[in-house]
Amino acid sequence: MSIYRLKNLLSPRSVALVGASARPVSVGRAVLENIRKAGFTGQFGLVNPRHAEIGGVAAVDSLDQLPFVPELVIITAPARAVPGIVDQAGRRGSAGALIVSAGLGHGPGSLHEAAITAARKYGMRLIGPNCLGIMMPGVSLNASFAAHMPGPGNLALISQSGAIAAGMVDWAAQRGVGFSGIVSIGDQIDVDLADLIDYFAMDHKTRAILLYIESIKDARKFMSAARAAARVKPVVVVKSGRMAQGAKAAATHTGALAGADAVYDAAFRRAGVLRVSDLRELFDCAETLGRVESPAGKRLAILTNGGGIGVLAIDRLVELGGIPASISADARKKLDEVLPPTWSGANPVDIVGDADASRYAAALDVLLADPDNDAVLVLNVQTAIASAADIATMVTERVKAYREKHRNWGKPVLASWIGADQNIIETLSGAGIPNYPTEDDAVRGFMYLVRHREVVEELSQVPPAMPDTFVPDARAARQIVAAAIADGRQWLEPVEIKHLLEAYDIAMVPTYAAGDVEQAVAYAEDIFAQGATVVLKIMSRDIVHKSDVGGVVLNLTTVEAVRAAATDILGRARKLRPEARIEGVIVQAMVVKAKARELILGLADDPTFGTVVVFGRGGTAVEIINDKALALPPLDLQLARDLIDRTRVSRLLRAYRDVPAVKPDAVAMVLVKLAQMAADIPEIREFDINPLLADETGVTAVDARVAVGPPQRKFAGSGAANFAVRAYPSQWERHLKLKEDWRIFARPLRPEDEPTIHAFLRHVTAYDLRLRFFAPMKEFTHEFIARLTQLDYARAMAFIAFDEATGEMVGVVRLHSDSIYESGEYAILLRSDLKGKGLGWALMQLIIDYARSEGLKAISGDVLRENTTMLEMCRQLGFDVKPDPTEPDICDVRLKL
Repeated sequence: MSIYRLKNLLSPRSVALVGASARPVSVGRAVLENIRKAGFTGQFGLVNPRHAEIGGVAAVDSLDQLPFVPELVIITAPARAVPGIVDQAGRRGSAGALIVSAGLGHGPGSLHEAAITAARKYGMRLIGPNCLGIMMPGVSLNASFAAHMPGPGNLALISQSGAIAAGMVDWAAQRGVGFSGIVSIGDQIDVDLADLIDYFAMDHKTRAILLYIESIKDARKFMSAARAAARVKPVVVVKSGRMAQGAKAAATHTGALAGADAVYDAAFRRAGVLRVSDLRELFDCAETLGRVESPAGKRLAILTNGGGIGVLAIDRLVELGGIPASISADARKKLDEVLPPTWSGANPVDIVGDADASRYAAALDVLLADPDNDAVLVLNVQTAIASAADIATMVTERVKAYREKHRNWGKPVLASWIGADQNIIETLSGAGIPNYPTEDDAVRGFMYLVRHREVVEELSQVPPAMPDTFVPDARAARQIVAAAIADGRQWLEPVEIKHLLEAYDIAMVPTYAAGDVEQAVAYAEDIFAQGATVVLKIMSRDIVHKSDVGGVVLNLTTVEAVRAAATDILGRARKLRPEARIEGVIVQAMVVKAKARELILGLADDPTFGTVVVFGRGGTAVEIINDKALALPPLDLQLARDLIDRTRVSRLLRAYRDVPAVKPDAVAMVLVKLAQMAADIPEIREFDINPLLADETGVTAVDARVAVGPPQRKFAGSGAANFAVRAYPSQWERHLKLKEDWRIFARPLRPEDEPTIHAFLRHVTAYDLRLRFFAPMKEFTHEFIARLTQLDYARAMAFIAFDEATGEMVGVVRLHSDSIYESGEYAILLRSDLKGKGLGWALMQLIIDYARSEGLKAISGDVLRENTTMLEMCRQLGFDVKPDPTEPDICDVRLKL
């Protein structure tokens, strides 16, 4: 598992520091002083062969001389010594090391590689190198050289920049915000972003996860971890380099549109991660997410003593997609009773500039009780009439009373005291009320909460492996692409593209390839006979954008016009591009649809995230208009609709004036088909349909370009190796026949199975639950079950079994791979009243078959010694069963595949 031994590193009971320096101004000395100041209560040892003591702390020559085995070894020694220290720590039995030192290099023969090799010999985990360190307030551990130690709290920060992590600590100290953990990951020699996201997603002390990212190494692993975490708690990211990487040089429009940052944005959206643009927004997110839960909806009531600032808040709310709450008739009546007649009578609830603490309290009580809003924002503009500090104190008292009444599950309350003194900030923060410098920041904070709730709903959708509304001829399509690659070509010919689109039921205008002028005339005569006019286009694999050489002539109506146009096109192309291979001209029927919209749809290849789907406004000026949106495949209809809705051109797809609406879902279905094509044919590098004409009758591709090449395996495991997100593996659905003709249906687990799991657990005895979870389980929270059911099938798989006769769930088996996708850990649970009928054996065989198909080398598990039935089944299945050397009540079982 990717969280393997991370608890030992992030919540260690014993620590050793290797490399602390006697020099007052050094990284090693700073780390030593920070560990001492934080008051780490576990065992601590200092290793330095040159000094008997440093700063009053006794030192030993080597790790072997410590009187205890350190779980965590912190290394600040010179880079050349790091691999040897890691090896020594592994021999001693340490769980892992934090490498603060820099300069280990990269690649074969580097110190980096030597350190990894040493760690893997002993199953050690490594954080770093070249990092600020870790700060874990819960265990009073500050293993960093940051200037301050954060207080305990419920935010986790994972940062690729030590400076960003240090800055967050300083900000948090001013705002009274605490952390469950801060980890600077440096060069990610082993433990990476995804590993830490997994860890903090399972940490009950962590309410939200904050990320600072510069780049992602393993996109599928990141997407898997982020999607799983975002379902149970907010994940917020700042990604640097937004402007440094513009659109790459690409032969197709879709390739040019898929700039690196746009792809990251699409990936974050698909993962359910809330992206913010800068540190200020990250601070605001931390302020909000660290204090309150997401509201039930997005209706915000605003209470203010200044009408102008209230209106500004409403404006921003509407702009960001929130809803100004209405005031119910009952609430309005109560407000009339407690407020002066000059109050605004609407939202924002302006209680007038002379409002004192009691007036604020009375109005706030009414709004908190009003069912017509989901959250309340309290604004205050300081005046000489009423004390802003007194108002803040009163608001905190009313909020505290409200929370106690609702057991902390009531509406969120947010605040902004404009120009507030530090004591007011401390009053609001001390009461757990998110507070912000301006009304704009406060409204954004509210919308972060709304967005997280929407994310959870979106992530519950499961994209199907194959849309069931059409059956593509994938075999024919693969043959077309394979023939082109075998011929040494990078681009498909126009007629090949037409056949490729036909294989996926995507309409394209009649298209013919003419090798010379007279053949073009013959094809044109066929088109004229059908009552259409003709378009001619230059045909050359070296001229991708035909209009650049005047290679397109439209609306030809006679044979003579076709002959003259073909002659001109060929002559012009040979003159302007003498080096280009000219194969002839493309002859197409002229599609005249006055009210059709010109769109662009396509596929692009990203070096980090693999295949990306692009949609936007089409035409020759597509890059200038730059109205586009990106998404990671696979897609279902809902995801395709969401992609379309993120563009401005989506508004034109609806009816307006005398223009009828585009046929419902016609465009979305083409996007789904393109995504499926990318899964079926990874040899497609770029795909460009521009324009796709869309109107009330449907869609038609007018022009398309397809770049192909040998497939590139970007991601481990089965499924589309060019997809960062794996599709729902419906191919693993099975109908099983067990003892006594008992028929079972087994399929991969889905997010919507959570209620089914809850019902199933009522049929499992406390004893069987203890055998499965190694501890008594009194209740199963939503967070716990959601973590089990919300899979994305990249690193984890679970099969759920149903009795075909009753439809009831009868068992589940799951497998979670390790961080390097070499082995997996299994777990199985059956209904207690249905054991002994062969179900366990069948499910174990199914998960073993799956692991083999994924290319895993082994399956392992931990089984209690008293679980003799499971141990015997493991032996019969070929598992090697051994006692756990550290846990006498547990057996380790392992099957080599």
